[in-house]
Amino acid sequence: MLNFGRNQLIFIALMLVMGVLYSVPNFFAEDERYAVDDVTGEVSAIGIWDTIPSRSINLGLDLQGGAHLVFEADMDQVQEDLLDNLHADTRQALRQAPIIPSQNPIIDGDEVVVIVARAEDRAEAFQRLQGLSEPVNQQQGQISLEETLNVAVDPDDDRMIRMSITQAQSDYIQGRTIAQSIEVVRNRLDGLGTVDPTIARQGENRILVQVPGAEDPGVIVDIVSAVATMSFHAVDTTIDAGPNGEARMPPGREVARRSVDNGGGFIVVHSRALLTGEHLTSASVGQDARYNGPVVNFRFNTEGALIFGEHTRNNRGNRFAIILDDEVISDPNINDAILTGSGLIGGNFNFESANLLAIKMNAGALPAALTVVEERTVAPSTGADNIEKGKLAIMIGFGLVIVFMLAAYGVFGVFSTIALLANVVLIVGALSGLGATLTLSGIAGIILTIGMAVDANVLIYERIREESRNGRTPAQCIEVGYQRAREAILDANITTLIAAAVLLLMGAGPVRGFAITLGIGIVTSVFTAFVFSRLLAVIWLRATKPKALPL
Repeated sequence: MLNFGRNQLIFIALMLVMGVLYSVPNFFAEDERYAVDDVTGEVSAIGIWDTIPSRSINLGLDLQGGAHLVFEADMDQVQEDLLDNLHADTRQALRQAPIIPSQNPIIDGDEVVVIVARAEDRAEAFQRLQGLSEPVNQQQGQISLEETLNVAVDPDDDRMIRMSITQAQSDYIQGRTIAQSIEVVRNRLDGLGTVDPTIARQGENRILVQVPGAEDPGVIVDIVSAVATMSFHAVDTTIDAGPNGEARMPPGREVARRSVDNGGGFIVVHSRALLTGEHLTSASVGQDARYNGPVVNFRFNTEGALIFGEHTRNNRGNRFAIILDDEVISDPNINDAILTGSGLIGGNFNFESANLLAIKMNAGALPAALTVVEERTVAPSTGADNIEKGKLAIMIGFGLVIVFMLAAYGVFGVFSTIALLANVVLIVGALSGLGATLTLSGIAGIILTIGMAVDANVLIYERIREESRNGRTPAQCIEVGYQRAREAILDANITTLIAAAVLLLMGAGPVRGFAITLGIGIVTSVFTAFVFSRLLAVIWLRATKPKALPL
């Protein structure tokens, strides 16, 4: 226990140096570390910050002020759009050869009503309309036993069929609409260069948006409320977009940027869109035997199906681009004519990436108007006041702990004080390196960590004191004290770490901020209390060679 190998010493030194390097940026203003290019608007590190870590801790809304907004999605409009699409699909199904004569389907409340011309045709019409129903895709990627549509014959009219959207499908569409809205909002706010905005679902149909540092909430409202634009374009592979996408284009062509997830770079597409998001009715994750892994299934409405079918019939072997918010999120090859109004996108997907693509595609398919229902602004002065109070609380707590440790354990109290300082440096460095957001609850987590770190030192020193009373030599006391306290320290910290992990996974907002700082603090506390302070004690022991321990 008292012997430190070369590799152990290098590891301890490396941890401390990294902690200092990642902590230092927090003591310099942002304009001293970064510069903004006047032409491109790109932000880059300057000077020495180009070679050493330059990221600092992000301050949460409660510390630096900003905008707190709650948006409500218009789910009634989403339901109306679903019925409109069902109405169009119903007409198309009845017009397939052989045509089933019927009156024009009508929307009656939350149902689509079909009246066939002859009673003997109702059974065939029922079979066709029932074919429009599909299993409801759950967000976990499982296939539900529930169907998307209720299709039933009217007992009072031998020519009537009634169709409605099932509750399971309605719930799925509502959850998917909120998920896709969150994705669109996140993309838009990231484009603004905002620092770590909080975007989360609140209730059934609301979205919470918190943007630290935002000076004008009106700008956030305008951007969040905008509807994502989506379009499908033919790709022209005969023209080179140039290394930076700056090549001159002939009439009818334009350069499109591929998203990072789609490989980056630029491609050339036809300026005129084949289809837009208005033609897309749904996109979901599924499976296909031709691909190893998940695929993204998509479906167009009646008009879109006719346009897409004609294009794919005439362009086998070519590519088409799916553009969302001015970025090409996918540009697959057309292998076969797609005449059914539905198709799939296959690739090297896992479920998460396939689900993300489906959400992005649905962003153009099911636009839900977002209305501000709550708007609050946290003044920067309030945040500054909170920061000062947090600093004061940390200094008072730290100071009282140091006084207690020095009074109770003498020179070993000095070791614990140095270890505590190293612990705080490591916590700050870890938060900076992770780009974490520090809130008031996070500050509370740091203060709690300081107390827990001292608790570990107290256990160790009491064990050392007990061994000293039993007549052991100073070296034996230190070795046995650290060894016997190890299990108790690990047990206590592991159970607390489990609680922090649960808070991180299940919590939101301030709870997650508390869990992050607590989790990081537990790891650094074990390191500083059990490894670093032991190294200090060993250095002191070998330098002074005391005959008795000053405890």
